[in-house]
Amino acid sequence: MFIAAVARPRWGQDGQCEFDGKLGIFPFTDAVASKRTSKNRVKGTIETKPIKSVNQIATRAMLINYLIPTIKEKWPPHEGEKVIYIIQDNAKAHILQSDSEWQQHYKQDGFTLILTQQPANSSDCNILDLGFFRSIQSLMHKKMPKTVEDLSGAVTDSFNELHPKTLSNVWMTLQFVGNEILKHKGNNDYQLPHNKKKILEDDGNLPE
Repeated sequence: MFIAAVARPRWGQDGQCEFDGKLGIFPFTDAVASKRTSKNRVKGTIETKPIKSVNQIATRAMLINYLIPTIKEKWPPHEGEKVIYIIQDNAKAHILQSDSEWQQHYKQDGFTLILTQQPANSSDCNILDLGFFRSIQSLMHKKMPKTVEDLSGAVTDSFNELHPKTLSNVWMTLQFVGNEILKHKGNNDYQLPHNKKKILEDDGNLPE
């Protein structure tokens, strides 16, 4: 399992990418010494293993120790206080903004990081599930990983290799989803819109 963090990419007036939006992807793994010798390794060899349980303790540690420093490092320059909303799905392993330990860390160096949840029963509101993870997966499968360590590396490499335009297109799809939700007065009984982004881009009519 991974935690991935993305923001909307930013493009300059010259069409160059100023911020790719890819903040980071973090695996829930541990480095563990092998307990016995096998044909593939000797006893004591350090191996990458998935952690046994992704719970609130593991999620909290990942957010505080990895996500916050990464956001502070990679966020584009901005004047004044930077208020950033971290949107999570409603998995039980996620913590809330009111979490007592999170409250000790959510304000740092001009950043205010606010945890919030996507609407219930609205998976189309999840930028990762809307198309980003699928794009990473298609790249990752080409690498044919065979071990947990290979898999973790392949996913991270695929995350880094993915073109920011792909992420930008997924964010645009999320905007169209929001429009559909408004049209249907908050219901989720709409059809996922196909907005022909490539055609609009080729014609120079891609929305901001």
